[in-house]
Parts: sequence; structure tokens; C-alpha cells
Amino acid sequence: MKTGGKIITAIAALLIIGLAAWFYIKFYFTFGEGVKAGELNQIVYKGWVWKTYEGRLIQTGFKGAKGSGALQSNEFNFSVKKKAVADSLMRCSGKQVELHYREYNGALPWRGMQRYIVDSIVSVTPATPSTTIPIVPVPDAEYPDPEYF
Repeated sequence: MKTGGKIITAIAALLIIGLAAWFYIKFYFTFGEGVKAGELNQIVYKGWVWKTYEGRLIQTGFKGAKGSGALQSNEFNFSVKKKAVADSLMRCSGKQVELHYREYNGALPWRGMQRYIVDSIVSVTPATPSTTIPIVPVPDAEYPDPEYF
């Protein structure tokens, strides 16, 4: 093989190795992992070609909406890869949950629509009402007796 052919082969090999390294870092390298806690709002099985489990966790507190000066709730949008975890979460809607997740630099369509992939459930507790609304009876014509109230 001539010198020019060796150089082209070496450059092509370096490009392929570089592209493979970029693809791994972008889509398969675990950038971070942790636990998020909040009230499970929804878990849905959806998708056009690849059906994936997508969920939303509502966390306590509020954050400012960008540019509008308004407040909005803290939402943690995530995907679930394992069917067993997704089935368990489907029975936990409306409950307080702690979810272990992994964060990736990019989303793959067959893994889910989000960069955050939940891989296990740490704990589930019944939701506690944050406020109590008092029920005050209002007298009407049918029960005019004040001692009724």
C-alpha cells in the first residue's frame, strides 16, 4: 500500500473512532444519577414508532417561568425503560414516590423521549393533602332551623 493510502486509512479510522466515542458519550455515558421525590402525576405508554413509557413527577415548591415572571410547578419529566418498573408506577398515580434515575446527555427514541431514565422505585407513600378546605353548611329554604347547623 502506498503512503497516501495509509494516510487516508488512518484518517478514516480516527474519524470512525471519534464518531463512536462521541456517540457513546452523547447517548450512553451516564452523566448523573440520583433520586427525585414528588407526587406521581402520570405515566403513559406512547410513541409513533418506538412505544416508550413517559412519566411526570410533580415536586413541591414553585419555579419562575422563563421570561414571563409567572410561577409554575416543578415538574420532573422522565422515561422508563423497564416494563416492570412502569407497571408498578402505573399503580402509584397520585402517590408520593421516590424514583432513582440516570441522566444522559441525549435521548434515544427507543429508550424514551427524555434524558432522564428512571430505573427503580425507592419508596411509595400515600399522598398527604397539602391544604384542608373547610366545609361550611349554608342554610337553605328546606332547613330554616338555625339549630340544625
